[in-house]
Amino acid sequence: MPECRDFDCTRVPESGALNLKKQNLTVAVTGASGAGYARKLLRSIPPGKYDVHLVSSEAGRLVYKLETGVALSEDLPPEVHTYEETDFAAPLASGSFPCAGMVIVPCTMGTLGAIAAGLSQNLIHRAADVCLKERRPLILVPRETPLNRIHLANMLKAAEAGAIILPAMPGFYHKPGCVQDLIDFVVARILDQLGVEHNLAGPWMGLESGS
Repeated sequence: MPECRDFDCTRVPESGALNLKKQNLTVAVTGASGAGYARKLLRSIPPGKYDVHLVSSEAGRLVYKLETGVALSEDLPPEVHTYEETDFAAPLASGSFPCAGMVIVPCTMGTLGAIAAGLSQNLIHRAADVCLKERRPLILVPRETPLNRIHLANMLKAAEAGAIILPAMPGFYHKPGCVQDLIDFVVARILDQLGVEHNLAGPWMGLESGS
């Protein structure tokens, strides 16, 4: 019987360098409004501690360029690994790939519905399904209003399956002075759920603290 060899955690797949000694995080961008949230999140995850793996839908890329004025592919931190939504052979499609969590930001109602129904029509759906089955954090950031009964029912189904529903609903108690402050508030909540340290928005410390 051939001798087993240790798994090489520094292997380099076709999609680019992959260092499994750092924690992996998956970010998906779909076609809902709210590209600014994705943009800020990708710039707020410390590259020294995490490898970021990005999947975007065609509609997500379209809306991103519409709202930011620049193509998503041209607006990424250099360390981000990117995958096509049709790439079911990507590492993210397997539960054996170690991943600390996944964020879909913004999350369309169509994406939410597919995840709630357990459908894997693209890599985004499949990676989300993997997180649920492996009991890993899956954070869905919907940006839709108003919500119909189907949307609400799908949110409940996803939450019951283990997803975290984190709507893009910024607070105002921190006295935001610009739109970016509102974006930072939501991204801070996302990072809190992932356990990623940040300095975007501090926790509420009570009235006496003035926070």
